[in-house]
Amino acid sequence: MLKNSKGFSSFSVNDVPKAKDFYQNSLGLTVKDNPMGLIELEIPGSSNVLVYPKPNHEPATFTVLNFPVDDIEATVDDLTNKGISFEQYDEEYLKTDEKGISKDNGGPSIAWFKDPAGNILSVIQIDASSK
Repeated sequence: MLKNSKGFSSFSVNDVPKAKDFYQNSLGLTVKDNPMGLIELEIPGSSNVLVYPKPNHEPATFTVLNFPVDDIEATVDDLTNKGISFEQYDEEYLKTDEKGISKDNGGPSIAWFKDPAGNILSVIQIDASSK
């Protein structure tokens, strides 16, 4: 039934103009205004992501958007220089280094950060062999 449907993801924010500024200027994404007061994040090679306003928005407790990168160290440094703070974890199964990068925890190197609405995003290093 949905086999040929081109699905897309969406999530809410409490302030669309603030979100637009963050995704466009801090992350460098192309952001399109939607006539319904929404924005669309253009993700090369993927469907656009719809970001919509929600007055009683509560951030998800999970990662809503992952950005694969070739060099997580350089990406984290670049985003940190733009004022983005990375989450720090020191749990039994999840630890991050001083930059906020989780390495050798049973999966790829990954670092989490939040958008202005508190949504959790990540940069994740994808090895060349898995591309």
